[in-house]
Amino acid sequence: MDLFPVVLDSDVIFSLPIRDTLLRAAEAGLYDLRWSQKILDDATRNLVNKGRMTDQQAERLQQKLKTYFAEAMIEVPFELVQVMTNHPGDRHVVATAVMAEAKVIVTFNLKHFPAESLRPWEIKAQHPDIFLTELYDTSPDLLVKIIEQQSEDLKKPPVTLTELLGKLSQQVPQFVKRVRQHFED
Repeated sequence: MDLFPVVLDSDVIFSLPIRDTLLRAAEAGLYDLRWSQKILDDATRNLVNKGRMTDQQAERLQQKLKTYFAEAMIEVPFELVQVMTNHPGDRHVVATAVMAEAKVIVTFNLKHFPAESLRPWEIKAQHPDIFLTELYDTSPDLLVKIIEQQSEDLKKPPVTLTELLGKLSQQVPQFVKRVRQHFED
């Protein structure tokens, strides 16, 4: 399968269940993960600011992400960021996608990525619900295995498959609906 590069925005890295699912899907070879140092910095800074992690935990998270996904890091020239026309706070994300030759940015914050600002670069912004649902449609059995393994790996505290799907359904309801239907069939 020919992998396609996808940029994850900091807001999907912020959310633990979504981050875990998306990283596992990349690790399984469903897409080619890309991000920049600024994206990682924004995600970990927000995790610290919201009290979800200490500075040390945020640093460990970044180190783990850089170790396990060493090929994901994209260098972004400042000059490229400056020519982007989307929301100023997220221009670096589009520049990352351009440098990565990605056609998709996965983000909860779609309003910062209007289609007219992405069109010249042939990039689209996608909500993680749409992105994961499309991945499921191409590889349903693999995505179900990923979710099952994710649940099995959560030990402190233990999280059942039903509990994990409940957590995920708060942010990616269509994807979870597909996964639940898979178990019913």
